[in-house]
Amino acid sequence: MSVKLARADRRAAWLFMAPMIAAMLVVAVWPLARTFYFSFTDAYLDDPTNFSLVGIDNFLEVLDDHTWWIATRNTLVFASISVAIETVLGLAIALLINQAIPGRGLVRAAILVPWAIPVVVATKIWEWMLNDQFGVLNQMLIALGLVDHGIAWTASGTLIMGVVIFIDVWMTTPFMVLLILAGLQMIPGEIMEAAEVDGIPAWKRFWSITLPLLKPAIGVAVLFRVLDALRMFDLAYVLAASSEQVMTVSIYARNRLISFQELGIGSAASTWVFLLVAFIAILIIGVLRLDRAAGEAA
Repeated sequence: MSVKLARADRRAAWLFMAPMIAAMLVVAVWPLARTFYFSFTDAYLDDPTNFSLVGIDNFLEVLDDHTWWIATRNTLVFASISVAIETVLGLAIALLINQAIPGRGLVRAAILVPWAIPVVVATKIWEWMLNDQFGVLNQMLIALGLVDHGIAWTASGTLIMGVVIFIDVWMTTPFMVLLILAGLQMIPGEIMEAAEVDGIPAWKRFWSITLPLLKPAIGVAVLFRVLDALRMFDLAYVLAASSEQVMTVSIYARNRLISFQELGIGSAASTWVFLLVAFIAILIIGVLRLDRAAGEAA
């Protein structure tokens, strides 16, 4: 009887999963397979039906392009710095609003506002605020006597990457706060109360109890943010178009595919982006041991 029930449960599970699997095949697997296929061709976007197979020539051409390596460097710098800052700020803010402070509910709601604003809208808002002629930030700096004239934040090759990182931190730190706060609320209150009764200092409670128990939540948050940062396109493109100072691998692939109409090379570049993201995802899961943490939590 139990065997029949188990089989019925499996059939029901597959039945419920079928629509999701079908949707994934249509919106994810099929486009990815087509991109991978075209990466081995010399097709152009204006006539994708007229092509011939060229093997791995497109992959080698992308690797031989100096601009690709500039975009890769920019992507890694952006992802590492922005995610590191967001993790530290997210942890600090989550610890703060997890305490019983006045207006905690209002603070939790307000902290999500930057994350709720569409990326393009938020980027244009900051672009206007940072304008060297009429931007409010420059007007404040001039009024305080800190500078004599407006700073071209988004036009300076030395400042633009910092601006992109700053805007991304402003927009996505709430996401880190949300995930880390969820992890904090999963920590049993009895453990912290017992440690406090035993006279363990606050810093030691955080380092020896809170942080280890938060490791799975922080690991998942870092994984999600790193994968998102490695694929970043809209923020840098809206702010600086195809400028090499902030060009990411996604912008590079877009330029080869759309601007140059090179379907084959653009697909190869997109495939390299996919492989880069997949490799770093596997690396993070292995280093942080998220699979083991998930198993222990289960």
